[in-house]
Amino acid sequence: MAKIVQKESAPPRRRRPRWAAEESQKSLETAGTDERYHSRTIERALDVLESFDANQPGMSLKELTAKTHLPESTLFRILLTLQKRGYLQQQEDGTYQLARKVLLGRVYDSAETLRLLVRPHLEELASQFNETASLAYLFGNYVQVLDTVETFHQIRVTNRRGRILPPHCSSMGKVIVAFQPSEVTDSMLEVYGLTRRTERSIVDRQALRQELERVRQQGFACDREESMLGGICFGAPVISATGQIVAAVSVSSPVQRMTPEREKAIQQKVIATAQTVSRKLQQPVARQV
Repeated sequence: MAKIVQKESAPPRRRRPRWAAEESQKSLETAGTDERYHSRTIERALDVLESFDANQPGMSLKELTAKTHLPESTLFRILLTLQKRGYLQQQEDGTYQLARKVLLGRVYDSAETLRLLVRPHLEELASQFNETASLAYLFGNYVQVLDTVETFHQIRVTNRRGRILPPHCSSMGKVIVAFQPSEVTDSMLEVYGLTRRTERSIVDRQALRQELERVRQQGFACDREESMLGGICFGAPVISATGQIVAAVSVSSPVQRMTPEREKAIQQKVIATAQTVSRKLQQPVARQV
């Protein structure tokens, strides 16, 4: 039985004079523009971290010196400190790379940027076909649903943000894993395993390799009741600004509403949507994803 809890009344708070609040705000604004309040050391360390990007994931001391314009002695101390605190890693060849905890932050930042970019396109897909449209993203060894727009049909295929997709029997999972380097593909399949979700799931390695090759050739993937009986889904890959395929868009529908003509129309629109998003990511104004 629920309990009724009476919240104790807090002691009366003294009101802060308006002039004091205004002075405090003015001080904060001044601190934001006054060089006296800046930490040059922290600023230099951030300059070093921000020097790394997808095009230059690893750099030597000489390359970092040229990019940051810092003296080697100063830069060396910053690198040692960042390495000691786990923000940088030094490789066997002497180059430096961002540590995993920094890279993960960048991945989530890129994923959110992509989600905002793709959201109107998902709404358009869902509206055109009156079916569920979704976006998935590759986080390390797993594919996760990043966003979804569901139809209002009483009978529908649902999706949920944050859901981990099976790489071998979901359309977005297959289309993302199909375009990864072989070692990444093997790692993803090893982590998830070839679990049978329905009697249509592909659980044989050789058969899955053939399926992924078919996905690469046709440019989209199908899930024909492989992850859920009664559901069919088509997914197409999104190419990032760096030329990598780390995301996919899809449309899902109950099998009972699918016809050959409707199936073809959905496939074409999903591919076109993924290509439109990819082109936007190639534009200089778009952030790298």
